[in-house]
Amino acid sequence: MASLNVGNLGEYLREQRRNAQLSLRQLADAAGVSNPYLSQIERGLRKPSAEVLQQVAKALRISAETLYVRAGILDAERDRDDVETRAVILADPSLNERQKQVLLQVYESFRKENGFGTDADADADAGTGAGVDADAAVDGAETVKNPHS
Repeated sequence: MASLNVGNLGEYLREQRRNAQLSLRQLADAAGVSNPYLSQIERGLRKPSAEVLQQVAKALRISAETLYVRAGILDAERDRDDVETRAVILADPSLNERQKQVLLQVYESFRKENGFGTDADADADAGTGAGVDADAAVDGAETVKNPHS
């Protein structure tokens, strides 16, 4: 299997794992991914999703944004507020995965409407299907009960 262009993500992850004094198996368990999959990421054979990187970052107690940049998911120059907003949405334990994706779609739609969409955003949308308008995303969302009503 050929090595993917994920910068030095694998080397960086291995270094962070060793600094945390975790075995590959311990980190895989803490991050909720398989041991072989994490090994392939460290060796540069797999490019993990943003969600997997977030889980690994949380297990290592490091910044998910750093991993996103090293994996080529984010530009190093990307707006920090946008990155933090996305990370908070993805980390919210009160939302299921479908709700998180719909919320990200609505958020991205509003950013584009307000002139903050970039080519990097469009590239990300192509991979996630997030390039929908806010009304369509809300209409397609699962009904969520408001605990405050």
